[in-house]
Amino acid sequence: MAEVNLEMFENPRPGRDYTITIRCPEFTSVCPKTGQPDFGEIIIEYCPDKLCIELKSLKFYMQGYRDKGIFYEALTNDILDDLAGACKPKWMKVTSSFTPRGGITTDVVAEYKCEN
Repeated sequence: MAEVNLEMFENPRPGRDYTITIRCPEFTSVCPKTGQPDFGEIIIEYCPDKLCIELKSLKFYMQGYRDKGIFYEALTNDILDDLAGACKPKWMKVTSSFTPRGGITTDVVAEYKCEN
């Protein structure tokens, strides 16, 4: 898991449900089996409750995966756990879409729903 140093700010419209979509199209990590780089896009969708994710800190958080050997499934779930834990959204979905390797593409989707 990358170092978690995420900043939040107060939701400017906490009484309204709305969706925030954040795209990270230049995401990189490392395959733990081959040591080769993996390139992909991470899409974060969420409905904020009291807090929103500050983007500069998110950028640095994502860069923490650059040299990390980790499988797609683990990193997608780790990102969801870290972000949902930090901002406590009403719901959140993290989708990772990786570029082809050996003619195969992979998409992983993980979701969080507040149990209130």
